[in-house]
Amino acid sequence: MLAETVHSAADSCNEILLLVGRNRARRRGTAEHPFGFARERYFYGFVVAVMLFSVGGLFSAYDGVHKILHPEPIKSPLVAFIVLGVSICLEAFSLRTAVSRSNKVRNGQSWSAFIRRAKAPELPVVLLEDTAALTGLALALIGVTLAVVTGDGAWDGAGSLAIGVLLGWVAAILAIEMKSLLIGESANAETERAVVAALEDGPEIQRVIHLRTVHLGPETLLVAAKIAVRGDQMAAELAAGINAAERRVRTAVPIAQLIYLEPDMYWPALADSSDPAVQAARRAEERN
Repeated sequence: MLAETVHSAADSCNEILLLVGRNRARRRGTAEHPFGFARERYFYGFVVAVMLFSVGGLFSAYDGVHKILHPEPIKSPLVAFIVLGVSICLEAFSLRTAVSRSNKVRNGQSWSAFIRRAKAPELPVVLLEDTAALTGLALALIGVTLAVVTGDGAWDGAGSLAIGVLLGWVAAILAIEMKSLLIGESANAETERAVVAALEDGPEIQRVIHLRTVHLGPETLLVAAKIAVRGDQMAAELAAGINAAERRVRTAVPIAQLIYLEPDMYWPALADSSDPAVQAARRAEERN
């Protein structure tokens, strides 16, 4: 019960942290941070993982070990069962809401793939937290039940220890995913193919030579590309062509808010070392 109390308190603080990160990410860029603050959402998601591990996991594990070494009988099992029963119902409703919202954006992906590839940290964090909370409540219920049935308070400690291990595992998954987003993840393959198609869908650009994308935030994508252009273009014509290509990209991929295009000549001899994203777009085009 104590482990789940601390876990619930940590979860509540974590939701506040996610809201703080979402609000701070909306600030405009400054001279010191010209690309804005969208990655603050990833930073606060990482803080949530640390909180879940330190406050929730470590305390639950410590509490479990302490109760195993110094078991005490449960004095009011009815109160514990009522509290856990109500908590399970409320947590199940919360998880149901998170699953419903996630189903609208995961586009048929498996749950593991959705958590791994999602660029917005809030839904994966809430999904994992709610799943861990519901599982933790079930573990607490099992521990309390066994302690009451057997009269051995060590089972209560075993339940707390299991909750600690569960929270540590979930925190590790969150930390790995948030670290990847903080370092900088590229757009998914479908988005990169759309960018390449939009760039090449005009007479100004012969082909895309190299493409690099990185998410500055869930709704902010930076696109950098080296593009092959005709060698006989004047500067004004080249600039107009680049501007037109950028407009096509923003129409096809609205989150591509920052686009940097470098004009160059295409050398067939270097085609084998072209960017994997561009090669993937070529293969998709050939299949179609």
